[in-house]
Amino acid sequence: MEWIALYLALGLVTGFVAGLLGVGGGLLMVPVLTWAFLQQDFAPAYNIHMALGTSLATIVLTAVASLRAHHGHAAVDWQVVKRITPGIVLGTLAGAIVTVHLSDRGLKLFFTLFLFYAATQMLWGFKPKPTRGLPGWPGMTLAGGVIGLVSSWVGIGGGTLTIPFLTWCNVRMQAAIGTSSAVGLPIALAGSLGYVISGQAATGLPAGSAGFVYLPAFAAIVATSWLTAPLGARCTHRWPVARLKRVFAALLYGLAVRMAYGLLSG
Repeated sequence: MEWIALYLALGLVTGFVAGLLGVGGGLLMVPVLTWAFLQQDFAPAYNIHMALGTSLATIVLTAVASLRAHHGHAAVDWQVVKRITPGIVLGTLAGAIVTVHLSDRGLKLFFTLFLFYAATQMLWGFKPKPTRGLPGWPGMTLAGGVIGLVSSWVGIGGGTLTIPFLTWCNVRMQAAIGTSSAVGLPIALAGSLGYVISGQAATGLPAGSAGFVYLPAFAAIVATSWLTAPLGARCTHRWPVARLKRVFAALLYGLAVRMAYGLLSG
């Protein structure tokens, strides 16, 4: 029961963060799930694979709740979502399916480096050229493919890449966050499907697993994240974004250091 309590608490936090910053919550979820699965002696060779798959599966429902709230504030650019989704789906599905061929340690190293990148990016605050706009269909498809591929390997809804890309193209921050929450849905759908498929070939997974998705954790997390994602989305349009990004960056640095320590001591 203590693990279910942890998953419920994790859902409360990640749901709020997903709605607040449009990042899906995976950057918080994956390190915690990786640690929890390790403590429960779940399939050591596929520890982070399960954390990534479970994270993406939970983001499906969190993204729905978040995008509904942002849509209510007219902060979702559906034309951007339509143009970037084909690349997103292809990149995410491909990345999730081939992940079974990547080592647990290699994925952890990639995720740790990505955490440091995401935290640093949150603190940059550079301004794009005022004349820059969104690219055409080829550029949007390529951007979507890269965002989807990386997202599948770090278990996120893509916000840490989608938001900087959109703001770099002079999309307003609140609109970038709202649009990112919508983009997170196809990432989560394609990614979780890919992890369910790729996990069929794995052996020694715990009972209650659908491929690399651990269903008890999935159910507990979505039960509470569904409640807090709309609250986070409402706060996006009331709180100063710069301060929020600094707090979130500090949290990501802490998680990155913790994951790096685990890699070095393992």
